[in-house]
Amino acid sequence: MSQPLTAETEGVTKYHLDFKMAPAPAWSLCAELDAWRTLLFMLQLTGQDSQRYGGLAYGNVSRRVTHDSFLISGTQTGALPRLSAQHYCRVDHCNINHNRITAQGPIPPSSEALTHGAAYLASPAIHCVIHVHSPVIWTHAESLAMAVIDPVVAYGTPEMAESVAKLLEENPFRVIAMGGHQDGILSCGATPESAVQPLISHLAQAILYA
Repeated sequence: MSQPLTAETEGVTKYHLDFKMAPAPAWSLCAELDAWRTLLFMLQLTGQDSQRYGGLAYGNVSRRVTHDSFLISGTQTGALPRLSAQHYCRVDHCNINHNRITAQGPIPPSSEALTHGAAYLASPAIHCVIHVHSPVIWTHAESLAMAVIDPVVAYGTPEMAESVAKLLEENPFRVIAMGGHQDGILSCGATPESAVQPLISHLAQAILYA
């Protein structure tokens, strides 16, 4: 089944999606990633708040499967305390220049899949990408000496993906504030643990600044 999807509003898919319904990935591929994702939910770095982002769920996680493919949490799953294999899908191809994602699974990929794909293309050392929302980290990004993407660059666009890729080519393991995506923070690592731990450290420091 092919579903070309586009949208112009915050929190929904902006890339073109070629999606095929397929069985869920093996839980063994998701379990470690989801354990760390559960911690992010407990810290309210992923979730859902009726007072923020028009009530849409926020936050998504992914990990590399092969050189070209990765597993990613499905669209609007950020509000769930725990996920199952049914909440993950596999992105088989990411074309930034054509703003297109090819994916398969029981659920379409997160609206940030293009940005995740750009991170994996930027460096073979990256095996996990975490995208969260944190008002306190985002507000104090410059004080935390974080890389900040120009606010004119909108979330979920090829321009955002290209900006992320450029920063990660310089340093693949860094935490990035997405200036044009309210409260959006991106962290990459060789493992889920190494991607999440800097976020927790930045959160503690940002709370101190606040």
